[in-house]
Amino acid sequence: MKHLVLLGGGYGNMRVLLRLLPNQLPEDVQITLIDRNPYHCLKTEYYALAAGTISDQHIRVTFPEHPRLSLKYGEVVKIDVENKQIHLHEQEMVTYDDLVIGLGCEDKYHNVPGAQEFSYSIQTIDRSRNAYQALNNLGANAVVGIIGGGLSGVELASELSESRPDLRVKLFDRGEHILSMFPERLSNYVENWFHSHGVEVINKANITKLEENTVYNHDEPVHCDAIVWTAGIQPIKVVRDLDVEKDAQGRVVLTKQHNLPNDEHVYVVGDCASLPHAPSAQLAEGQAEQIVEVLLARWNQEEPPSEFPPIKLKGVLGSLGKKQGFGLLADRPLMGRVPRLLKSGILWMYRYHNG
Repeated sequence: MKHLVLLGGGYGNMRVLLRLLPNQLPEDVQITLIDRNPYHCLKTEYYALAAGTISDQHIRVTFPEHPRLSLKYGEVVKIDVENKQIHLHEQEMVTYDDLVIGLGCEDKYHNVPGAQEFSYSIQTIDRSRNAYQALNNLGANAVVGIIGGGLSGVELASELSESRPDLRVKLFDRGEHILSMFPERLSNYVENWFHSHGVEVINKANITKLEENTVYNHDEPVHCDAIVWTAGIQPIKVVRDLDVEKDAQGRVVLTKQHNLPNDEHVYVVGDCASLPHAPSAQLAEGQAEQIVEVLLARWNQEEPPSEFPPIKLKGVLGSLGKKQGFGLLADRPLMGRVPRLLKSGILWMYRYHNG
């Protein structure tokens, strides 16, 4: 019996399970999914959990059930590819024949002193819960500093300003405009929305250090009653510790079949994989589709495809509170109510098909 181990129950490995189960899994293959949580988490919605506008239950999706799928809950502390072993915190190690690493990412603090110690995070569900408690326990007129004007920072700032208009939200971003990956007119639209909703956007910021309740921008102290860090990500430490080839961002370099160049039994999916596009749930799912095709071919003693067509990304959607949004679909900017409705519909469809 071959043993496929999936590390992490994120978007990539959920798609692997969706494609293999219930009918595509060969009779001589069993699967073990290892995750620290007993459910799949909708990471794209962590900002709303932190802002207190959705419940914890809203972003949990149960893992599938199958006679040859085992679920194991624990913290991965080491991946030993040489001996095909997965070491877990205070648990017995797990061996594998094939491995898909989808452990996700964590915050990248860019060596800013105090950033990790004095800021909250929305990179995991437990850290998002901590951020929720801190933010929603603040009194009226408290100041919230959000570091990073990318998608996560913008969605958190907008959701928080709408749900807690009594708070003073400051959004720090190092660029001339927030959402630097989007067209300028879309960035201007979002900045105007923030202006009309009382969010202070601080462009060309240079965060030099953090102290308790203080953000230093260009070495000038700015008081904040709570600080949330959304200014960059990196592969999780377990993956950073792997002695394999990585790109400049610390992501694992892979073959066109998504496995390690010197090991066709170890695949990497999602945030830890070196791919042409920025990490996203959509990219992880597209990559997972191709990994399943490779696995099925190799299990059948067949040659997998020598290469795949580029993964097509349909676009990016972001929310501005519950009624407005923004996005790019086929390189076409969208602003207003339509992108917000589209995002809500996609989220509903995902839960419906995976729940």
